[in-house]
Amino acid sequence: MDEFENNDICIPDETAAKDRDEDIAEPENAEIQEIQLDELEETVPENEPLTVSAEPAFNIPPILTKLEGLDRESFWAEVSKAKPVRKKPRKALIVLCCLMFVLSLFVLITVIYGKGWLMRFFGGSRNIDFTLPIAETPKLEDPYYQPDGRYTVEGIAKAVSPSVVSVEVFSSDMVFVPTSQGSGIVMSADGYILTNAHVVDNGKKIKVVLSNKSEYYAELVGSDVAADIAVLKISAVGLTPAQFGNSDDVNLGQDIVAIGSPAGFYGSVTKGIVSGVNRLIKVESFSTPMKCIQIDAAINPGNSGGALVNMWGQVIGITSSKLSSKSYDGIGFAITVNSAKPIIETIMEGGNIDKKARIGITYYPVSESTAVMEGLKAGLYIVSIDPECDIAGTDAKPGDIITELDGQFVSDTEKVREIISSHKAGDTVKAKLYRHVPEDVAASYEFEISFKMMEDKGTLIEKK
Repeated sequence: MDEFENNDICIPDETAAKDRDEDIAEPENAEIQEIQLDELEETVPENEPLTVSAEPAFNIPPILTKLEGLDRESFWAEVSKAKPVRKKPRKALIVLCCLMFVLSLFVLITVIYGKGWLMRFFGGSRNIDFTLPIAETPKLEDPYYQPDGRYTVEGIAKAVSPSVVSVEVFSSDMVFVPTSQGSGIVMSADGYILTNAHVVDNGKKIKVVLSNKSEYYAELVGSDVAADIAVLKISAVGLTPAQFGNSDDVNLGQDIVAIGSPAGFYGSVTKGIVSGVNRLIKVESFSTPMKCIQIDAAINPGNSGGALVNMWGQVIGITSSKLSSKSYDGIGFAITVNSAKPIIETIMEGGNIDKKARIGITYYPVSESTAVMEGLKAGLYIVSIDPECDIAGTDAKPGDIITELDGQFVSDTEKVREIISSHKAGDTVKAKLYRHVPEDVAASYEFEISFKMMEDKGTLIEKK
């Protein structure tokens, strides 16, 4: 027990008394403890004082110092040189972050530039591959239907009005009031708008106002002045596209509804009937005619580019106030969807319209019955020839009758239009003509000519 006394270990009195009365077994590891204490006494010199820092965290145990051969200053100098080990991020996490960044960038560019920007980037002037959708008849609640399943006029207004917009045109960047105004038809949910070319002609800025009064500045994708068709693009999503019907199925006398913004009155609805079908309308003498629907519904300035709708809620024509007669009341026209369809698709896919062809003549169609009555041949009776066209340099002259064009018999305007649409400016075409000699019918004869198709610089709209 001398060792415990030398280490100044005190035992309370009650504990000492208890030790006197009872035998306490020595701990099994007492010998080991004594050995360890002996080793410590040998390691630390007896007379060497222990230095204790005021900051316990900075103390170096004397034993560690002697074992390692370090002093306090050297120890902490080595500690300060040590750098923390940083865990490198996993490769999978880096790849995931890169993919998320690329996806976010792609979405942002799509929102800014609209659908099809990637194809335009690689395809140059090409926009998107586009086919004008022809939709099935939509469905609404029963109160908006007639007994035979067609819409009422109220149903048409409810179903189609969200697909018709107002188009405002500004002639200068510093003008705050539109200089002209028209209408448009939503073709796609991502912001493609159909309108008349004369509505946006010479506009510096174009603004589109939706049915909910939201406003967007529009970009002109392309236009065909001769056909009076133009396509706009706005940076919008979630729009309600119109449903387009087959205009070849339009019947004389059927009910129709026109929706547009005449005089700036947005979403105006007028009702009428089909007064005529397959009207080939052209304003300039040598321009190519467009197939139109004649209607008696009120069409006024501002209706141009708006929708002509059948009672199934399908757009069958693009109304144009410029085609309304100033001399007659109750006569209006709308360009048929079927004749506008290839032009729209060409604009959407390429942005530009190939130069259309024309012959360069004015004519009267001579039917078989008229030819027999007049002792002539059926064909196209030439009234005048444009001196700027290539056909003016041939033997053809006014009074001749074109019986064949491009190897096909012709006696009506529709056939001529079909042949011309299959060619482009610069193509060489052959024609067979009949020259009538009234004084001596026996001296009448036929001959052939060849000429180049010329560019159609005319327009469907009368120039001011």
